[in-house]
Amino acid sequence: MKANELRKLSVEELVKREKELKEELFNLRFQLAVGQLANPQKISECRKDIARVKTLIRERELAAEAK
Repeated sequence: MKANELRKLSVEELVKREKELKEELFNLRFQLAVGQLANPQKISECRKDIARVKTLIRERELAAEAK
């Protein structure tokens, strides 16, 4: 998911999206361990998406503190 798409979401939606991504990452790691994961690159993509979401949440926290 692109950062531009994420910026349109509210903080609550971002937190929800972060939870979903963490669950997806857990499932991907499990599939990797079992040997069912066809594309290991998906783990890296998922981790980067989580980082993007966390960054946007933090940016909004800092903006709220600055006000």
